[in-house]
Amino acid sequence: MLRWFVTPWLTYADHRADPAAWARQLGISRAAVELYLASEVIDLHWDTYLWYRLIRYDPRRRHGHGLLGGRFYSHVDFSRLREACVGGAMWVITTNVWRRAQRRAASAVENLRRLQGLLECAPADIQVVRTAGDYRAARAVGRHAAFIAIQGGNAFDASLDALDLIPDNLVLRITLVHLSSSRIGVTSSPLAGGHTGGLSGFGCDFVRRLNEKRIFVDLAHINRPGFFDAVRVHDRSQPLLVTHTGIAGVHPHWRNVDDEQLRAVADTGGVIGVMYQSSFLGDPYLGGRAETIVRHLAHIVDTVGEDHAALGSDWDGMISPPRDLLTVLELPRLVERMLQRGWSADRIQKILGGNFLRALAALRG
Repeated sequence: MLRWFVTPWLTYADHRADPAAWARQLGISRAAVELYLASEVIDLHWDTYLWYRLIRYDPRRRHGHGLLGGRFYSHVDFSRLREACVGGAMWVITTNVWRRAQRRAASAVENLRRLQGLLECAPADIQVVRTAGDYRAARAVGRHAAFIAIQGGNAFDASLDALDLIPDNLVLRITLVHLSSSRIGVTSSPLAGGHTGGLSGFGCDFVRRLNEKRIFVDLAHINRPGFFDAVRVHDRSQPLLVTHTGIAGVHPHWRNVDDEQLRAVADTGGVIGVMYQSSFLGDPYLGGRAETIVRHLAHIVDTVGEDHAALGSDWDGMISPPRDLLTVLELPRLVERMLQRGWSADRIQKILGGNFLRALAALRG
């Protein structure tokens, strides 16, 4: 029988009590649900806090598909992530490029404080974590482990010393650039405006400072020359990340990385998270399917091995996800698609979270 939990903030079903019922609801096998429930499920990129900043979308409340039917936002909230048994995720603060450089660092620190406070509103269910040890401790008592990340290194590009403003080792990862170029380097997006340069000298020093602070360097969104500049100056003893991307070997796109880039990340022991924006993966904008995500994951496995693929949805990041994967509650459907390919339970569990945990332990045990 399905059990429901009601806490001061959260309302969610416990699917562990009746995995067969969840399987019927999703139209998949019980084996897929049971394997999913036995796994550490970790997403490398959630942009939910963006909507809290823009329209006060409150993740402490349980939501449906939102006004746009699951497009752009309303993919994640605290109740649904608990119901979906998501073990951990990177909760992202996206940098406001319109703010003056001298104000961006202070704004980032203020947003760190706000996001941490928001996550700590449900202490029985969610724990802010910084290390692999923190992750294990949170999971041992049944909590979702929330890592905090920053998308857009220009939050701290006023000077290298700006990174010292990050309190208490709170930021696990910084994405060097986002959809616009900055003092650090050039975006892969069309907003680059024809600029083709790589990392600036400051950008190279920025990567080195992230290494010193043992903050993951995330190479999502950066153009190809900047990508390889970062690889060149990066401390090779630390894993690199591409947290949310598509794979050019499946579907060429400015947002996707190619096989040489996959090998560069894998050579550091890093991981590549596949995002869920349907059009970036090669599906129609409004008609994507979960199987296409697995096709991109399969290309990573075929190219660099099963130890380097991960999930990086970009949920709540203004994306249009597959129609059969609108929210966290449908995640077991990915496992079903993987099982249909004949993948082993060990491979699937690595992709769901094990690969990232290995990289995390290497950086911050």
